[in-house]
Amino acid sequence: MRILAVSDEEVPWIHSGQLEERCANIDLIISCGDLPFDYLEYIVARLNKPAFYVHGNHDPSFQRGVESQKLEPEGWINLDVKRARLGNWRLTGLEGCHRYKSEGEYQYTQSEQWLRVFWLARQMAQGLARWNRGSDIMISHAPLRGIHDDKDMAHNGFEAFNWLAKTFRPRLWLHGHQHRNYNRLQTGETKLGDTLIVNVHPYRILDLNDE
Repeated sequence: MRILAVSDEEVPWIHSGQLEERCANIDLIISCGDLPFDYLEYIVARLNKPAFYVHGNHDPSFQRGVESQKLEPEGWINLDVKRARLGNWRLTGLEGCHRYKSEGEYQYTQSEQWLRVFWLARQMAQGLARWNRGSDIMISHAPLRGIHDDKDMAHNGFEAFNWLAKTFRPRLWLHGHQHRNYNRLQTGETKLGDTLIVNVHPYRILDLNDE
């Protein structure tokens, strides 16, 4: 399985005719949030492959009194607090970042995200019992606590994500939110137990082989 993962920042060659040439052998498209919908729709229209995403904290949110609001990119499946199957592969997702505004959309306190993680864990439990792994690919916007995160509140990772990774052992955890230019010396890949955690900002092409 070859994956194109994108997050947080548009890449000029992806939003151009070069996309089909450079990504002709992609099997799966993933977005970890904070990208314009027209950018995401261009990618899926050109590649015509399964596409899953979660919202980032800068994605459009519902506004009262505003007509014709577009809250989801066409051609993409929202994976927040859900699981999905793609052939033999199992995917799960969690949106948002650490809350830094009282009314901020797609923002959660540590406690709020713990509740969401527990809800998702109930869906992953059967896979853990059957295959000793609750998911193959986990998608989030924010990183894990202490892994690819930062000290400011907006970029704190979620503690619940660490528990989820250790307990349900996804093979691959993809996230965004932490722009690589914030800390150019920060590693973009970290292994936590059986899970490879990857910061995909602004894009990564990854191969995931059958076990």
